[in-house]
Amino acid sequence: MKTSKSLVSPMTLVVLAAGYFVAPIAIKAADGMDSAPVNQLLSDTKMEAVHLKNDSEGMQTFIGTTATWGSYSPTLAAIKGHVENAEKLLATLKTSEAAGSAWQQTAIKRIEPLLKELSDNTTETIKRLSANSGKVHDPTFQDYVRANYQLATGLQSLILDFVDYGSAKSKFDGLASKVQ
Repeated sequence: MKTSKSLVSPMTLVVLAAGYFVAPIAIKAADGMDSAPVNQLLSDTKMEAVHLKNDSEGMQTFIGTTATWGSYSPTLAAIKGHVENAEKLLATLKTSEAAGSAWQQTAIKRIEPLLKELSDNTTETIKRLSANSGKVHDPTFQDYVRANYQLATGLQSLILDFVDYGSAKSKFDGLASKVQ
């Protein structure tokens, strides 16, 4: 009877087994580490989004009333301020993006186009109000006001979902580390 020599040494098996158990931990550590500064920036952006949505909702309540441009102007200025603050936060988020975990990077990428669209719409709404202060009851102007509200609501919802996800993920990770 012929005996065959094993192609895999016992040491190779030990190394492969160790790699099998250690590699997922290393991958998880590389991908799963949330950045605390990015989390804080996302929370700050969330607060701006809440203010944006509330002010946009307030401005939308003027539609169908006898409100004059004077009613819209301060609210629109507040919205513009919140958009500018959110843009500054987004710029800081973008510079911190590489330090964030995968979900944080995704959040930043998804927030950016919606905030850009809201910014553009707010700018156009301000231009229309400035150029046609007597036409606040014009359907086109009112469409801009409604669009601003919809965009602000979408932005708030998106950011809230990401911040809530990050919070839940952090709690889960904390519980998982207690089990190990």
